[in-house]
Amino acid sequence: MKKNIAIIGSGFSSLSAACYLAKKGHNITVYEKNSDLGGRARQFKANGFTFDMGPSWYWMPDVFEKFFNDFNKSSKDYYQIEKLNPAYRVYFGLDDYIDIEDSIEKISDKFEKIELGSGEKLKKFLSKAKENYNIGVSDMLYKMPGLSPLELVSIKTIKKIRYFISTIRKEVHRDFKNPKLRSILEFPVLFLGAKASNTPAFYNFMNYADFGLGTFQPKNGFSDLVNAMVSLGKNLGVKYRTNHTLKSIKIKDNKVNKLIFENREFDCDILISGADYHHTESLLPTKSRQYSEKYWSKRIFAPSSLLFYVGFNKKINNVTHHNLFFDTEFDQHAKEIYDDPRWPSDPLFYANFTSKTNPGTAPKNCENGFFLIPIATDLEDTEEIREKYFELIMEKLEKFTKQTLRSSIVYKRSFCVSDFKKDYNSYGGNAYGLANTLFQTAFLRPNIKSKLVQNLYFCGQLTVPGPGVPPAIVSGELVANLIN
Repeated sequence: MKKNIAIIGSGFSSLSAACYLAKKGHNITVYEKNSDLGGRARQFKANGFTFDMGPSWYWMPDVFEKFFNDFNKSSKDYYQIEKLNPAYRVYFGLDDYIDIEDSIEKISDKFEKIELGSGEKLKKFLSKAKENYNIGVSDMLYKMPGLSPLELVSIKTIKKIRYFISTIRKEVHRDFKNPKLRSILEFPVLFLGAKASNTPAFYNFMNYADFGLGTFQPKNGFSDLVNAMVSLGKNLGVKYRTNHTLKSIKIKDNKVNKLIFENREFDCDILISGADYHHTESLLPTKSRQYSEKYWSKRIFAPSSLLFYVGFNKKINNVTHHNLFFDTEFDQHAKEIYDDPRWPSDPLFYANFTSKTNPGTAPKNCENGFFLIPIATDLEDTEEIREKYFELIMEKLEKFTKQTLRSSIVYKRSFCVSDFKKDYNSYGGNAYGLANTLFQTAFLRPNIKSKLVQNLYFCGQLTVPGPGVPPAIVSGELVANLIN
């Protein structure tokens, strides 16, 4: 039977769910509080520069292709992607960096030059990671709405039990001794939002996503993907409403009855929240909320971020599209995010220059820079603190690029904890959702379907499968399948 389904939030999980449900003939309306669609993947332009506000790593291209294939389409019908080479550069010090190239063979050769015997060890490590990828993505990701512990049980997963008990750190440190190589192999865990010592070794499939499948770039950034999914949705009949802030959710007979916005009310048969899970439940009557404030306070959240969007009036040397600055103590920074939450004493950071591969994102002979420092959630957020860390980034960037850059800045904007709360109603100002620790995986994450409100569902980074753009797209498919 055709249903009137409302979806709040327009991140990737919402855009995905909208398409899958519209395909089945339902009437779908997506409500977004901000003026642009895309959630954290919004894009903005200023002074001739174009900036992606959030996601910038296009990994796991097979997940994106599956999404479009489900509608008899391909990503190529909507946008162009380029495989980057190098995929990214990792700085460890002045004139001390490693370029991660576009094949396992090339990367293995790099490893071998740094640590004797590590090239072959890397190939074996990635062979196991590929097996885990095939199980985790092909077999599990699309079949785990988190309704039962039995979803995790199969002959394949039973054979991999060691990888669920062990951790990424244990597996990496067993085979590799060089601290640089260890840092590179532990880096993808950042996308899962947890320390390598707390992340099940099964998630080494992210290493295969990194080295095996590679890093891609949509020509115009992640807005290409947002625009593609919205275009597909519109062709399927989805309606999109921006500047709609949901004020409360009315319940009658244990069902969502009305959605109360600032100036209007809407009825719906089913409500899906792709918005912040905690915030959505705060709009319900207390008796209809599944999770208490105590529950949320005890969750392990992925980091928040301090972001800078910077326009330079000259080209920047000695950097690639993606750059990681690991010239500091990796473990100390992780400790200051998870164990002793505070502003980092000497942070690692990430720098992205999309103008390196698409000159159109900056004026001629200029460069656009996106800088990210991962930080703990709910930290004090002031302009003075932001400026302190911006100066730290610029000092290091000038050192590594051997250029004077601060005098060439013609545009700057920052985004941090308070902005994540304001723009996305993000719990604690988190940027990536709940960390993928062993006890926050699959059925141990917040429910995809409310146990107290019959027609209320959830998707996105706080429910299954977890943080990241590909899992968000899968999350939308999972909730649509459950409803269908």
